[in-house]
Amino acid sequence: MKKRILTVLGFAALLAILSFDAMAAQSSQTVVGAAIKKSANVFQSVRTIVFVIGGFGLVGLAVQAIFGKVKWPWFGALAVGLGVLAAAGAIISYATGDNVTTAEGGYNDTFSTDTSSTAGINYTH
Repeated sequence: MKKRILTVLGFAALLAILSFDAMAAQSSQTVVGAAIKKSANVFQSVRTIVFVIGGFGLVGLAVQAIFGKVKWPWFGALAVGLGVLAAAGAIISYATGDNVTTAEGGYNDTFSTDTSSTAGINYTH
């Protein structure tokens, strides 16, 4: 009798653990998906701000060129930095194999040829 009770309690505990594991997996995908979407939105916003600041840097270099005082290392750093920032989303998508999109759609990368992005999360783990 005691062995039968322990067996039933063991099966009940196993069932509880398995159902809890399934619920935890679903909620963790929701949490991770939300974090990825928010990170993509922050990346898109920060990238826009940095492009605007880079535009001011290009205007400053143009003024330096007018007066013949161009600092070529500054130009190189600005060009390489803006190029890496423009390709960052495509590099991340290529490296991870995921098509993460923002609320407005895809990353809209300069070097990305994929125009089939839709709003939402296309993340599976």
